[in-house]
Amino acid sequence: MSSQSAIKIENLGKIYTGYQGFLKKKRVLALKKVNLEIKKGEIFGLLGLNAAGKTTILKILLGFIRPSWGKFKILGESTLTTGIRKKLGYLPEEPRIYEFLSAEEFLIFCGRLFGLNKKDIICRTNKLLELVKISSAAKKKIKEFSKGMSQRLSIASTLINDPEILLMDEPLSGLDPLGRKIVKEIVLNLKKRGKTVFFSSHILAEVEQISDRIGILHQGELLCVEEVKFILANFPSLEEFFLTKIGINP
Repeated sequence: MSSQSAIKIENLGKIYTGYQGFLKKKRVLALKKVNLEIKKGEIFGLLGLNAAGKTTILKILLGFIRPSWGKFKILGESTLTTGIRKKLGYLPEEPRIYEFLSAEEFLIFCGRLFGLNKKDIICRTNKLLELVKISSAAKKKIKEFSKGMSQRLSIASTLINDPEILLMDEPLSGLDPLGRKIVKEIVLNLKKRGKTVFFSSHILAEVEQISDRIGILHQGELLCVEEVKFILANFPSLEEFFLTKIGINP
C-alpha cells in the first residue's frame, strides 16, 4: 500500500440476506468486487443513483457492517483500532442528534466522547459554531432548528476531533444554497490543511466544484474513477459524463 493512501479497498463485496414472505430467503448483491484507492489530502466524490451501494461502502469502512468478501485499509491499518477511529469523522445521510440539547451542549458532548480536555472542547465548539454560521443559535435547543441548521450542526460535530479523514454520506442533502456554500467552503479548507474527504452524493453540479476525483458506482459496481478536470475537459458537464457511464443517453 502506498504511503500516500488514506483508504485502500480491495475486491470488496457485500450481500444482504433477509426474508421475503413466509420464511423465503432473499439475497441482495449490494457490492461487486469494488477496488478503490483514495489518496491522502484529496477530495473524492462517490457518485451513484439511490441504492447504488454508496452508503454500504461507507458503513463497511466505519465497521458498522462486515463485508461479505474483500478487505480494506485505513491509514495503512486493516483493523479499526481506537486510534484509527479517533482519526475519522463521519456524517450519516440522516443524522440523529439529541434535540433536547442546545447546539453548544451537543458539541461539548461530542468532544467528551473523544476524550478531549475541557479547554480544547470549549475552543473547538466556539470555532465550529462560527464555521457553520450558527453561533447566534449556540444556546438554542436543537429541536427548534430548521433542517438545514441541524445538518450544519451535524457537520460541525464530525469535525470536533479534527479528523484526518472525513467520511460524509450525502452531505449536501437538505441544505439551502447558503448551507451548500458553507459546506463546500469547509471541505475545500480541509483539503488546504491536508485532510482527506471521502463523500457520497447525487448532487452532481456541486460535486464537480469541490472534488479532485470521482468514482461512479452503479448497481454495486464501480464503473470508473476519473479526475474531475479530465472529465470537464472532455464533457460539457459531470452530469453528462455520469449519465453516459451508467448507460443513459443525456
